Amino acid sequence: MRVAERIHIRSKYHTVNEETKSPVSETVPVVRAGHYEENAIYQDGKIVARAEGADIRWDSREIHFAEISNSDTLVLPEECEYQKYRLMIQRIEYASRIDQNAPGKGRVLRGVVAEVLGFREQ
Repeated sequence: MRVAERIHIRSKYHTVNEETKSPVSETVPVVRAGHYEENAIYQDGKIVARAEGADIRWDSREIHFAEISNSDTLVLPEECEYQKYRLMIQRIEYASRIDQNAPGKGRVLRGVVAEVLGFREQ
């Protein structure tokens, strides 16, 4: 047996079995390149949240969001994409699991500041 045959590198996708997958991940649409929605935030090609009130500030390489909703599947310490930008969320002023005024919005984040890391690949 060759060394290459004995060494088997597994990615994080091979270590997740069907029982540990989130049921939401199966219902989230996968987006093909070029079909990004203006107000959507993506991770791994899937919509994970909706953004409102984006203010792009190039002097500080940040985007300030008034609100991010439906963010239950958004993994905060991981890179995400918004429009043509690659982002890392740095600060959140307010977070609520359920907004009493709009329970259909899921997890709501307000006063969000994200660092612009670069541009997404086309």
